[in-house]
Amino acid sequence: MVLEQKISEKNYRWLLFFYSVPSKPVSNRMSVWRKLMKAGAVSLKGAVYILPFTPEHYEFLQWLVTEIKAMNGDAAVVSIEKVDTIKDSEIVDLFNQTRRSDYLAIRQDLDGLGRKLSNIKKGGQGQNLKGLSGQLDKIFKAFAEIQRIDFFLSAEGVQLRASLDLMHNELNQLSGTPKKTEKTAVVSQKLASDYQGRVWATRKRPFVDRMACAWLIKHFIDKDAVFEFVDENKIDALPATTIVFDIYGGEFTHVGDLCTFEVLIKTFGFKDKALKLIAETVHDLDMKDAKYQAPEAMGVEHILAGIRKSASEDSVALALGMQVFEMLYVSKKS
Repeated sequence: MVLEQKISEKNYRWLLFFYSVPSKPVSNRMSVWRKLMKAGAVSLKGAVYILPFTPEHYEFLQWLVTEIKAMNGDAAVVSIEKVDTIKDSEIVDLFNQTRRSDYLAIRQDLDGLGRKLSNIKKGGQGQNLKGLSGQLDKIFKAFAEIQRIDFFLSAEGVQLRASLDLMHNELNQLSGTPKKTEKTAVVSQKLASDYQGRVWATRKRPFVDRMACAWLIKHFIDKDAVFEFVDENKIDALPATTIVFDIYGGEFTHVGDLCTFEVLIKTFGFKDKALKLIAETVHDLDMKDAKYQAPEAMGVEHILAGIRKSASEDSVALALGMQVFEMLYVSKKS
């Protein structure tokens, strides 16, 4: 997920990662580097890397420490409020510059695709629309991978997303065919009547999928639901009557290419078209695969990021997030 955007400097918190591995085999060193790059870390100096602090990043780096030690190397993770010799704004710029380089290759691919599309619009031959759509899907997937680690919403990312959406709309208009969707995993059907008056537990620091799920639960499944926030490693200690959602190992969580919100809709058999449209937005934001190119996705994400940034407690953030999805539902129903 995208971190809280444009946060004030006093709220910055960072994770520094130090490591060393034996020079041989080289594959060990490359494996660690690739994982750091995939997580979005940037190098401060030598083998010192930095990431914005999130529980997910902290857990990832802890696992990486364990892996490096198994290679007979050494590593450590340090959580800090600031780097004395570098301003927070400079660190943010470092992340944005790195993402700018990542986006450049995608921009070049998109520009090449745009030239092919322009040729077709002028009556040129040699490239069919189906082939172009397939190329655009690949570009969307590559963009989603970078957007996932574009922690501070770089200007290049925003501009590129707008260009991708424009290209997608042009291709749809030229082809005149509905968007093809992939098959998703099958989930078991359940009755809402079996889930009344329950405590529903999820991860701390709720965001898009968890906020949407809580709204769906409260309005369509269990009107008396009570929500709790727990550490992922403590779900086994919860009472048997507690329903765990959007946590690995919980009763309701991701299944295949479905986010938890989509799983709940399928599980309880909801056919509401407005829910389906909201599910597309939640999917695009949570799964980061640009599957539906939901037009309001970025705006919804910005609002929820603002809520997450400003809310003093998880319960407050969840309640405000649920209100956003209520308003979105009302707009889709009208």
